[in-house]
Amino acid sequence: MVSRSKPNIIITGTPGVGKTSLCESLIDNTDLQHLPVNRIAKEQDCHEGWDDDMKSWIVDEDKLLDAIEAEIDKGGCLIDWHACDLFPEGWIDLVIVLRSDSTVLYDRLTARNYSGPKLQENMDAEIMEVLLAEARDAFDEEIVIELRSNNSEDMESNVSRIEAWVEQWKQVHGGAAVWADYQG
Repeated sequence: MVSRSKPNIIITGTPGVGKTSLCESLIDNTDLQHLPVNRIAKEQDCHEGWDDDMKSWIVDEDKLLDAIEAEIDKGGCLIDWHACDLFPEGWIDLVIVLRSDSTVLYDRLTARNYSGPKLQENMDAEIMEVLLAEARDAFDEEIVIELRSNNSEDMESNVSRIEAWVEQWKQVHGGAAVWADYQG
């Protein structure tokens, strides 16, 4: 039984699908807090160093989990990261996997100056649905939701649907809100 008064939600997907934008939009109209894993890993030294080839921090997952556990226990967290399978199932109430069409994602990543192996790895991960498969393997099927994130209309729809789910979850916070009710 959930003892939190607010849900914890993972917003995941390959880089460039709109995770951070979605989280920032959600905190504007909910009382949830944004936990951007990349920033936390860097600021709280939850990493094993810098990967020059991928131009990213190598996250120490154990240190990261220790760093955010107190916030997660309180509830009301939007966990923003490209992976989700490291988070204990009991911490999470909903997993949103954002997906973008490959042409949209390619344009977004090249605008961020992704190139070479980093660009290829992220494009491959999106095309092969790697993060969606990881989410489905790590969490109960009924809490893993795939949402499109190609344009501002998708973003607005996703924000509205998630906000409605959060309000319902809080009303029945001893049980899980059913996502199917918010697919409007």
